[in-house]
Amino acid sequence: MSYDENNSNNNSNNQGPNKTTGQFHSVKGTAVEAIGNLTGATSWQQSGRDEHARGEGEYQAAQAEGYVEGTIDRIGGRKDAVVGAVTGDRQQETTGNVRRDKGSVQQDINRPSSGN
Repeated sequence: MSYDENNSNNNSNNQGPNKTTGQFHSVKGTAVEAIGNLTGATSWQQSGRDEHARGEGEYQAAQAEGYVEGTIDRIGGRKDAVVGAVTGDRQQETTGNVRRDKGSVQQDINRPSSGN
């Protein structure tokens, strides 16, 4: 029985990609591969590489999803701020500015790194 047969799917209890679980599986896969390298267990080496790759993929998918959500908030917030300013609704303008800023921060946090 290979190591991977004892593991469940990364997203079995999740509704979508998740950066935290992606990082966990990436690191865990690297550790499993290292154990396989030390012991010569090729099944552990391969399952470790596979889990690492799945973890990296999940992390990148969650990052892209977060970036898109940030873009939606930034654009929607800008629209609300402009409409509020034009109509004189200061509450809508302020709420729009807050949403825009939140979206910008979310984009920054989820901006893909150039090293990948």
